[in-house]
Amino acid sequence: MIRADGGYAGKLIDWVLNTRNWVLEIVKRNDDIKGFQVLPRRWVVERTLAWLSFNRRLSKDYEVLPETSEAMVYVAMIRLMVRRLVTNIQPTGP
Repeated sequence: MIRADGGYAGKLIDWVLNTRNWVLEIVKRNDDIKGFQVLPRRWVVERTLAWLSFNRRLSKDYEVLPETSEAMVYVAMIRLMVRRLVTNIQPTGP
């Protein structure tokens, strides 16, 4: 399941379902509540964007091709996951 902000509502839901066969859920805030409101699972997206912002190459749009930007996102997330895997490995031995 993919979650998106309320700004992506409309024809995108049908397009994603028809072209990719994925379910797109629009997360909207309640208009009755004033002020700040935590939206379900929104923090996951915000946290991921924060992790990506630690990479200098992703801080600005330096790339000419969108494919290169996509590749840089993959590299950044691979780096993050490898570092997590390495720090979780416990030394073995006598």
